This record gives sequence, C-alpha cells and structure tokens, in this order.
Amino acid sequence: MELSSIYKESQIWFFTGTQHLYGEDIFSQIKEHSQTICETLSGSPSCPVKIVFKSLLSTPDGIYRALGEAQTDMSCAGVVLWMHTFSPAKMWIRGLKSISKPVLHLHTQFNRDIPFKSIDMDFMNLNQSAHGDREFGFITARLGVNREVVAGHYSEESVQRKVADWARVAVGWKHLQGMKVARFGDNMREVAVTEGDKVEAQIKFGYSVNGYGVSDLVRYIDSVSDIEAARFVESYCDNYEVSSDLLKGGANHQSLIYAAKQDAGLERFLTDGGFSAFTTTFEDLEGLDQLPGFACQRMMEKGYGFGAEGDWKTAAFVNAAKVIAYGNDTGTSFMEDYTYHFDPLDSMVLGAHMLEVCPSLAAKKPKIELHPLGIGGKNSPVRMIFDSAPGDAINATIVDMGDRFRMIINRVTAVESRELPKLPVARVLLKPQPDLETAAAAWILAGGAHHTVYTKSVTSEQFSILARLADIEILSIDSSTSLDSLRNEIRWNEMYFRMRN
Repeated sequence: MELSSIYKESQIWFFTGTQHLYGEDIFSQIKEHSQTICETLSGSPSCPVKIVFKSLLSTPDGIYRALGEAQTDMSCAGVVLWMHTFSPAKMWIRGLKSISKPVLHLHTQFNRDIPFKSIDMDFMNLNQSAHGDREFGFITARLGVNREVVAGHYSEESVQRKVADWARVAVGWKHLQGMKVARFGDNMREVAVTEGDKVEAQIKFGYSVNGYGVSDLVRYIDSVSDIEAARFVESYCDNYEVSSDLLKGGANHQSLIYAAKQDAGLERFLTDGGFSAFTTTFEDLEGLDQLPGFACQRMMEKGYGFGAEGDWKTAAFVNAAKVIAYGNDTGTSFMEDYTYHFDPLDSMVLGAHMLEVCPSLAAKKPKIELHPLGIGGKNSPVRMIFDSAPGDAINATIVDMGDRFRMIINRVTAVESRELPKLPVARVLLKPQPDLETAAAAWILAGGAHHTVYTKSVTSEQFSILARLADIEILSIDSSTSLDSLRNEIRWNEMYFRMRN
C-alpha cells in the first residue's frame, strides 16, 4: 500500500479573510503576507502535506465560491482560514454552511511583535487579526462549525507542529472517505465488541465494510507460483532473521514458501479490490494450510489496516492511524491487552496477539520462525517474533455503543522487554496511565474493546481531532484520570447524546 501517494494526492487549502473598507491597494500586501505564512507552514519539517495559498476572500459570493470549490475538489483534504484584517462574519455564513471538510481556524498574525515605537493607525488597521479572528470565531461558534483552533505566531515551531498534526488527521479523514475494508469470513462467534453497525460506520466515518469468502482469498494464494514465492523468501532474508530450518534445504522450508504465497496472494487481493484494511478469523480457515498471521504482519508493515476475529472497526482504525503517522511512524499496530503483571511495585500489561502484531514496533530486526499454534486446527504457522521498542505510546479503540460510537484513548509507556523464551510471538510490555489498576478499571467502565490501535506516532490529540471530525464520543484515560470523574463523564455523555439524538 502506497501511503506516500495519499499525501501526494492531497493538499490543504489556505484562505485569508479581509474586506474592502481599507482600500484595494492593501490587498497585494495581505496576499504577500498570506503566501509567506503558507510557505512557512508548508515548509516546516513537521508538515507532510502541501499547504497551498488559494485566495483572499472579501465578499459573500467569493467566500461561497471558494469554499464550494474546496468542498468538491478531490485533492483538498481540508481548509485553513485566517483573518488578516477585520472580515465581517455575516459574509461567511453561506460559505461555511456549504463545507463539511476539516476546517482549521488559524489565529495568528503576520507580525510577531508590536512595533511600539512606530505603530500608527495605518499599521493597526492592516494588522488586526486579533480583531478579525474573534469576529470569525463568533460566527463559527454560532453556526456550530466543526473546526479546530490553533493560536500563536506561525513562525513558532509549536504552532507549526499543531497545524501539521491537524493536517495529518485531515489527510487521514480524506482517506477514510471511500476506504474499503474486506472481511474474510465473519466475526468470531458469540463475541460482542467486534460486532457493530456497518451502515452507521459508513455514515460516520466514510469507509465501507463488505464480506468475502476465504475461498476468494485461497484462489489468489494458489495462483502464486513457487518461483514468485522464492523471490519473496529472498526478500525476507534481506529484512529479517530467518530461522535456518525455514531456509532452502531446511526441514520446514515449504512452510515458509506457503507463508510467502499467503503474503503475495493477500496483497494482490487487496490491491485488485482497492482495499485499505481487512479482517480474518481463525474460525474460518477453510482451504488454508496455516493461519495467515505472517501475511497479516507483512500487510500492516506496508500500511494496511488489520483486525483479528472479524474486527472491522479496529482494521479501519489501524489503517487511519497508519495514514496519520506516515513519514513519522515509529510503530503503529493492531494490538490486544493479553495478560497482566500485578506486581504492586512494577505492574504492567503484556500486549500481543496470536501472531498479528506489526513489525514497525520492533526494537531489533524481527525473527521469522515456525511454531505450533494451539488454535485454529491448521498446520504450524510461520510468524515474526520480536520485542517492541520502549517509549511513550497510545492505546486507542472505537466501540459501538448502540446509539453512538465511542473512542477510548489511554496513554501508556512501553518498557524494556523481559526474557520470554517460551513465548514465540511479537509482544510489548506496557505501563498504562495513571496506573494499571485505575486504567484497567476505567477501560472496562468505558466498555473498551480488547483490540486496540497501539501507536508510538499518533498523539492523543490527533485521535481526538479524528473523533471530533467524526462527531463521536471521546473518553481519555491519562495521568489525571480518577474513576469517579470518569463515571460522571460517562453519565454526562449519555445525557448529551440522548438529548441530541
């Protein structure tokens, strides 16, 4: 999956608000200032997408046409709006009502400092973003425009980073619109949290979810020749540590050849169908010789979203996170909290899955090995084994509460792994905030899923921006969380969403 193409095909459009009261001769100066701000923001090392200055907006018809074009242009992922001078906000009403793409209100000004010794009325009339942005802020609040606000001077790294973080989410949101998720088989039987309303998900998030028989995938796998599979194996030797028994002449070489066919066949299926994410379930493996866990790891490494046991919500969420993290991805994966270490002096969570954890998390070059798997009833599967790198991270999930979707975000810290000689899976050891007992209880009170997106690259604020774009509920678990306050927040949210609906 070419994540880079998603950014190459996207732009952020920048518009500047003004008016004709000050005379036409100042427009060239306002335009020059706007272009400088755009070039600075777009050229920031933290910004992965081009920010393009489009035009000055000074009339109701001009605003309506410009925002209408932004709404319909497929390359436009979102708009940045800034008021250089005063811009009477009634002019903006029709235009703002016409746009549903991500909106960022940038509250900045061209000059960083007040020129105390030389400031005069002409300077004040031209440089009055403090005035114009407050007028604009009122009308966006009055209209209930779903927008983000970034305040500060555009030259500051912190402001550039906030704009870039929003831009990443805007591109991720653009990608979600029309994203396709393939489900091989159904959900794991009798599991509740992986179920959900796929029609409502498409309405809220933009992606579609459809099912395919495992036999559809098997045909692709069976079409991969031994010669092509051997080429894949050669690439594995370049990128991973391959166990000697899996190499040519080894006792289990054919198992790696078959895993390579699953790898090649799965990617070809996803490419041909235009899919960005997919799910599997170990209860539906008809026609497969081994669980395709290795292929799932490989697809996530290439940017695809994945969800085990038919979990389509997490599959789409993983892919969205991969898009947001592109170019800055120090690790993003499907994850599951598997078991606890309740040592009161060193409590932590072991995160893992049967096989399917993305190697983008690996602290060292992953090992490829063959081990039995006591579930699924198939031959021993090939898998990548590694310990995840330490560092601050996020565990996040989206669940369907029946009348709304809820995003739950927990700040965590990955720690150095321990020796786990008898556990041949990819894994991470986590310390959740504020502590294991509080975080686990809060997660359960919130109805959090056992599957998550685990990422060291996407921030909690970026996930919150994504949730606000989708207009869904957000619950955060961090160092300030108390169970009493979380219970109250859940009650208030219940009341809000029921009254709104």
